[in-house]
Amino acid sequence: MRASGRSERSKQSEIIEFVPKREFDQAQQEIERLRKENERLKQESERLRRELEAALRASKRQAAPHSRGEPKSNPKRPGRKPGPGYGRQACRRIPARVDEQIAVPLLERCPHCGGGVQPENCEVQYQEDILRRTVVRRFDIAMGRCRACGRHVQGRHPLQTSDAVGVGAVQLGPEALTLAAILNKQMGLSLGHTRQVLAYGFGLEVSRGGLYRALARPARQAEPTYTGLMEAARQSPVNRVDETGWKVGGQLQWLHVAVSAQVTVYAILPGRGYEQSAVILGPGYDGFLVHDGWAAYYRFRLAFHQSCLSHLLTRCQEMARITSPAAAAFPVAVQRLLQTSLELRDRYDEGEISEHGMRSATGRVEAKLDRLLGIDYRNPANRRLARHLEHERPWLFSFLYCPGLDATNHAAERAIRGMVIARKVWGGNRTWEGAHTQQILVSVLRTCWQQGKDAFTRMVSLLRAPQAVLLDLVPGPD
Repeated sequence: MRASGRSERSKQSEIIEFVPKREFDQAQQEIERLRKENERLKQESERLRRELEAALRASKRQAAPHSRGEPKSNPKRPGRKPGPGYGRQACRRIPARVDEQIAVPLLERCPHCGGGVQPENCEVQYQEDILRRTVVRRFDIAMGRCRACGRHVQGRHPLQTSDAVGVGAVQLGPEALTLAAILNKQMGLSLGHTRQVLAYGFGLEVSRGGLYRALARPARQAEPTYTGLMEAARQSPVNRVDETGWKVGGQLQWLHVAVSAQVTVYAILPGRGYEQSAVILGPGYDGFLVHDGWAAYYRFRLAFHQSCLSHLLTRCQEMARITSPAAAAFPVAVQRLLQTSLELRDRYDEGEISEHGMRSATGRVEAKLDRLLGIDYRNPANRRLARHLEHERPWLFSFLYCPGLDATNHAAERAIRGMVIARKVWGGNRTWEGAHTQQILVSVLRTCWQQGKDAFTRMVSLLRAPQAVLLDLVPGPD
């Protein structure tokens, strides 16, 4: 009985159920359709992910300048808070000089009831104001000729900024021109808005074209200083570098910046490659370069590099925000590792760990990153991030081996911020002559700010000098 039961079951298992060919073909077609649909959806998902990443990057570029994201839902009130912790209340200081003293008599009758007024005391009020007035100077210049060589000779007053006469006899004075340079080149106002400030504030009428031509004069005077600043950047042991798009005559060019400890140098050039960066730093630069990982900077073979951790942290945060929880594990792990390296730097700076302790901790951080990069990731975005980190791996933690070296290129980004705002306001330069003027004046003005020196007085003295002079912005030899 048992044997017969097993044979029955084996016979039943050998029975093949035949499906009509029509139904079989339909099933095959459905399977193929679903396979193609699955492949299409995968491609669509990848396309949408790439577009989302690009949109997130574009939103940061096209947003209001240097936006920090969404504002807080319940922000604190601005300003200092009332109470015992407020501290000493500040007010404007009493002016050191008084140019005009005005007596204000007491009213004879009360403005409320019309009664007589009894004098009591006298209070003092100060008012600081500006006068809307343009000073016009006329120079009667004595002309002559040398008895020995026969050449033309003319006098020059210390307040003059040029020897031009004839068609160039009417000029902008050094203080007006310096103010125009600061408004346009440092504060980012367009030439039209600069013209309006001079007209509204001081009654000085000048055209935009006149300002454009006049600003070339201080640029020519400052050219030796610009050359000295560039040489100082090449000799600096550390430079933070960056670049951004800049229009010249409506065509896309690139504005480069190099920020060292003492000077800042800008250059507007037709490209963003190694050849353009070498115009500022020189091809043989052998110091430290802190940058955002742009491939052109790694062609400085003699230099040491530090890849900006801020860019990587931002990239990891954006990836974790838009991808699935499983795929987000890798960027989150990289983000935590980079934050750990920054905390390690801070602990060393505060004296909490020794140099040996930081070296040991740095080795552990690098080993953990190597383990993360040894994994084969299926997500395309994670593979791209892993490839980028493998390329940047030798230069991610240079700041831990060289205490004092920046871990980010924030200094270069801050230096380029004003130019980005100016680009949004008035777009760039119309000619290469204007671009040349732009790069010289912004370099001088930014370096003055960086060194804490008064740009206004230096520009005025530069304009009044009979010949181009070297400003005291160029560091001397050590």
